[in-house]
Amino acid sequence: MGKVKVLISNDQRDIKIPTGIRLLIRKCCHAVLESEGYTDSYEISVTFVNDSAIHELNKKHRNVDRPTDVLSFPLGSDGKFDVNHETGAYLLGDIVISIETAYRQAEIYGHTLEREVGFLTVHSMLHLLGYDHELGKLEERIMREKEEAILASLGISRDETFVIEEHEHKN
Repeated sequence: MGKVKVLISNDQRDIKIPTGIRLLIRKCCHAVLESEGYTDSYEISVTFVNDSAIHELNKKHRNVDRPTDVLSFPLGSDGKFDVNHETGAYLLGDIVISIETAYRQAEIYGHTLEREVGFLTVHSMLHLLGYDHELGKLEERIMREKEEAILASLGISRDETFVIEEHEHKN
């Protein structure tokens, strides 16, 4: 595979981004491209925001008046992407993750933050490559199966990342 450049920025100050999350995002982006057979050089932008910022983006770009967990902004369609003429890399697009929502959802679903951010990254990468679960049940199923296979290849499958709380038992 060619070079994959993942530009990660943090545009919120409410929540500290844990150590290792940036590396995880890069690994997820690479894994999706490898899984889908993409072999050239690519650039992806990933930005962390808070719920307020993602709410505004969701309202502006999707006409949905509420926060969401992640938004994808592809720079290409039908397998054709813009090119960075300085590097020759294909520009896949932008991923915006609400770290507030990611923390909440990890708790709700009972798994680690790493699993949640990994899932959101893989999900968005598939959107950047043209997958769309909102087109119907079959497309949704295909996308979910791809997501789980990629996450499993990274060791963060659904079965391996649940948080188990230890409780003391008194006899």
